[in-house]
Amino acid sequence: MKVIRAKSAGFCWGVERAIQVAREQADGGKRTVYTDGPLIHNNQMMTALSTEGVREVGDYRSSSSIELDEDERDDSVVVVRAHGISPERRKYLKGLDLPFKDATCPDVGIIAGKVRMHATKGYDVVIFGDPRHPEVIGLMGYAAGRGHAVQTEEDLGALPDFENGVVMVSQSTMFTHEFEHLSALLAQKYPELVVFDTICGATKERQSDLRQLVADGADAIVVIGGHHSANTCKLAKLAESQNRPTFHIETAEELDPCVMSEFQSVGVTAGASTPEFIIDAVCRSLESMEPSSEV
Repeated sequence: MKVIRAKSAGFCWGVERAIQVAREQADGGKRTVYTDGPLIHNNQMMTALSTEGVREVGDYRSSSSIELDEDERDDSVVVVRAHGISPERRKYLKGLDLPFKDATCPDVGIIAGKVRMHATKGYDVVIFGDPRHPEVIGLMGYAAGRGHAVQTEEDLGALPDFENGVVMVSQSTMFTHEFEHLSALLAQKYPELVVFDTICGATKERQSDLRQLVADGADAIVVIGGHHSANTCKLAKLAESQNRPTFHIETAEELDPCVMSEFQSVGVTAGASTPEFIIDAVCRSLESMEPSSEV
């Protein structure tokens, strides 16, 4: 079977940076690194990191308390994951009296800076994103009570009437066309709306490369990444919109040879938290399959 691999498949630079920070702090297992929630949304990679001394504590939304015994505190450090956290959560983590290292993606840090600056100036802040996603939860913390998360036109319609300036930003991993659509609608009501396209370059490239897979002749699309990974689920949704059979898997073991043999060529992409060793395994598995018939 012919396999067409997207150029941008796999770790984005923010995830690579967070993993590097955690590994450096773990120092080959000499220290225990506690990440506030999963460092990245990939179970296989988190399992691999656990053998190097990286341990997940807290919860997905960085909201639960963290209880550590005295012996667990020895030679340990707290690391903030790439999604970032709210100022309140940062204060809490630093209050644990453990060494603290911030691995927030710099792109997310830029969004947080824009949110904080405009909220301080009295703007109401509209954030295009999932209110349950840790990145949006963190950004809302910088809005000082002036933040509003939206995902749909209905969400826009439910917003209160704003009397001061309004600014709109996006969660870094959203669809560009949806952000442009919603920001244009909001601008109809607030002509002075300040819009910052804060969807990161890696996300835009990943979405563009997926469309290129179809242009290059892929009969079907395999999207690799955690079923709980927001950016991977969005990739799968985008693939489905390209009128190609789409398979969202975490590992090669989820591939069904009988089903995949129906295709002559398969495009492969992966979410920003998917490690190279999993992508390689999926590509090798697909390449070993024989199409059942010629098209």
